[in-house]
Parts: sequence; structure tokens; C-alpha cells
Amino acid sequence: MYATDDPRSTLTPASASPPDHDAAIAAAQYVDLGRLLSPDAATPDGRTVVVRAQNVVLAHTAARTGDDLDNGTPAGELAVVVTDDSPAFTVHLDGEEHLIDEPGLVVVPPDASRLAVHGDGPLVRLFETGEQPWRDRAVNAQAYAVDHPRVAPLRRWPEPVGGRAVRFYPLAGVHDEPGRFGRIFRTRSFMVNFLPPQEGPRDPRKLSPHTHDDFEQLSLAVRGAYVHHIRTPWLNDSTGWRDDEHVTLGSPSLAVIPPPTVHTSAAVDPGVNQLIDIFSPPRADFSAKPGWVLNADDYPAP
Repeated sequence: MYATDDPRSTLTPASASPPDHDAAIAAAQYVDLGRLLSPDAATPDGRTVVVRAQNVVLAHTAARTGDDLDNGTPAGELAVVVTDDSPAFTVHLDGEEHLIDEPGLVVVPPDASRLAVHGDGPLVRLFETGEQPWRDRAVNAQAYAVDHPRVAPLRRWPEPVGGRAVRFYPLAGVHDEPGRFGRIFRTRSFMVNFLPPQEGPRDPRKLSPHTHDDFEQLSLAVRGAYVHHIRTPWLNDSTGWRDDEHVTLGSPSLAVIPPPTVHTSAAVDPGVNQLIDIFSPPRADFSAKPGWVLNADDYPAP
């Protein structure tokens, strides 16, 4: 379904856990984080919006200087998505301090940790949905009152090489390369793809509608605005058929795209537009492409 010059056109999907093809197809979800945020709230909890998918919880905080973001004591790794607009912060874990002051992905090992914030701006944290305190705060928790049978469950990938450590993967120095799609990092539970910023609207003649067999895609808009085009395949039960959707969201916002909907997103702002795609578990197809996952030496595939 991709154009022949799209690097994803050679992907060969394979599923270790085939989806239930008789199950109903979940609806796409669209969350305007900017509208839900309370930027004047006194506490960071009051300035945090939590959204979930089947396997991942996303917490978006409008952070301020002096905030102390308590991550709790997660049983799995925590990932922090750091954008151009994010403030500097220090990760506190096991008596150690790690200063982060540039865009990239931070991976924090399991156990009690916190982030001490040194500026104003957005910080995005990713947790596994097994973390009940975070899962229960999700504004869309009711959408997952029952697991979606078409989504493969999360099974953590192998332990990182070198064992327990705070790891930071900066975007600086990572340039676009022909034949590679975005800037992709993975953890045991997540895959994060920092798509390159785009100046101006996307060419409407060069979209890339496609489907995923058994995983959700979270598309986080951090700059600009996007139209998310979603088409739900028709199943035998016509009462579940849906009209095509063409939903415009500014930033920050999140679209949760379920399998096996046909989807593509088009930047529409005249300025800078940027999406970050998030998957859980990590994508095996992207991982199989040589050179695509930039921290593959630290996080081996199964």
C-alpha cells in the first residue's frame, strides 16, 4: 500500500500472535491534549493529562521550573520523550542523578524514580499499562474496560545489554538517511519514532495510507497540526460499519489508531509540523530493517 519509493514498501508483516479476525474493530481515539491541560494548575499532577492504549500509558505534563515529577515505582521501564520544546530535567534513581538537557529518548529502569525539572515546557512519559496508578488516571480508561482482542498483548523484549542503567539517546547528530524511516529507538516495551519536522503542509498527492495487522499506533503531534484520515474495513456485521474519518488536531494532541484500520496523517499547518509515533510492544518489522533502530545494540530483539 506504500509508494514504491517509500522505505516501508518492502516490509513483510508477520505476526507471532495472529489477531482475532472475527472481533469488532475498535474506534480510533482523538485527544486534544492542549484543550485538556490546565497550564495554570499549581501542581504538576494538575498539569498532567494521562491517555492510554492497550499496552502503553502516556502522561503529558506541562512542566514548570521546580516541578518534581514522581514516577512511582514501576515494575517495567519508563521512557521519557524529550522534544525541542521540553525543559531540562534531572533523573533521580538509586541515589544517582542524570541531567538531560537536549531532545531525545530517556529510558529509566524499574524502581522508584523522579524527574526534577529545570525549565518550562512539555514532558511526555510512557508507562506500561500494568502500572495501575497511571492506567486508572487515563481520560479514556473506559475505552479499555475490556481488552481489545485485535491488539497483541505486551510481552517484554529481552533485557538491555549491560543491565540496569539510565540510558539517553539524543537526537543531535542523527540525520535523515535515504532508505531509513524516521529516527527510531526501542526499549523492552516501547518503540518511539521521532519523525522529522516538516515545513508546511504535506503534499496531498503523496500520502501513505496503510494498515497494521495487530498493533495500535499512537501519533503524538508536538508541533503544527494534522488531519488524521481513518477508514474502517467493512466486516460481515454492517451495524459496525463506520464512515471515513478526517479529523484535524493541533498540538499537543494524540491519535490512537487501532488495527486494522487504513490510516494516514497529513500535516496542514503552514509552519513547522512534527509527529512522534509510539508503539507497544516494539515493532518486529521495523526492527528487522538493518540500521532502522538506532539503539538496537543496547536493546536486542527476541
